[in-house]
Amino acid sequence: MFSNYLIGLREGLEASLVVCILIAYLVKTGHTDALKPIWTGIAVAVLIAMGFGCVLEFGSQELTFKAQEALGGSLSVVAVGLVTWMVFWMRRTARHLKSELHGKLDAALAMGTGALVATAFLAVGREGLETALFVWASVHAAGDGTPRPLVGAALGLATAVFLGWLFYRGALKINLAKFFTWTGGMLVVVAAGVLAYGFHDLQEADWIPGLTNQAFDISDTIPPDSWYGTLLKGVFNFQPDPTVLQVTVWLLYLVPTLVLFFAPVGFASGKGKVKAPDDAPDDQGSRPSKAPQA
Repeated sequence: MFSNYLIGLREGLEASLVVCILIAYLVKTGHTDALKPIWTGIAVAVLIAMGFGCVLEFGSQELTFKAQEALGGSLSVVAVGLVTWMVFWMRRTARHLKSELHGKLDAALAMGTGALVATAFLAVGREGLETALFVWASVHAAGDGTPRPLVGAALGLATAVFLGWLFYRGALKINLAKFFTWTGGMLVVVAAGVLAYGFHDLQEADWIPGLTNQAFDISDTIPPDSWYGTLLKGVFNFQPDPTVLQVTVWLLYLVPTLVLFFAPVGFASGKGKVKAPDDAPDDQGSRPSKAPQA
């Protein structure tokens, strides 16, 4: 339940922040007449995301067992790929998200109503589709037959909407870069469990061999039906009897991804980026003048 709450909170907060920035900018610049197209685009994006989730859930029920496992495993891998890209992208752009959205909104205002609807739809729709896919994959991996995963995701989304409203009202100010960094790191841990279980589904579908090749079995120590076994399963998608492939995939994804994620921003694009000194040249190559020494 906690892992799905985290997914709903983080993904929902991104969408809430985007909505708050768009609306606040329009109100501040006196373009309140453009609010209706923005809300229309947001509503369409939410409906499509909900419809996508329903198609995944009810469409998969008509498939055979092996087809369900193949679909679940494949979509789990896709969901982890999308979420991994998202957390890295947000970590790099969190500081500049407002200016980026303002620029897109200015261009949309110049183009008309259709462009405004498209801007809001694209800004929120991507987050909605990613959330629907990753929540579905996480619920499928949990597989406990209870509504707790969906309740957790719904509570996370509700919390995100409330925090977004507080941001808009100016009642809440936090360091968004740090927030998305630490929640992103936690989401990487959740994604590692979803990815490992996705490969287990592919093994059950006979797409990948090694289903009977277990890495270890600690079911006697951590029974799956115990409260702590259920907790570990719900938070980390922990399995007491994983296959060798599951453990290998989990380690190969989690360790390098966390190392790269918590590396300084810009680490991969250049060696040892350092902050320029106060007297560094500006864009025109000139230096600030210094007062002559006595």
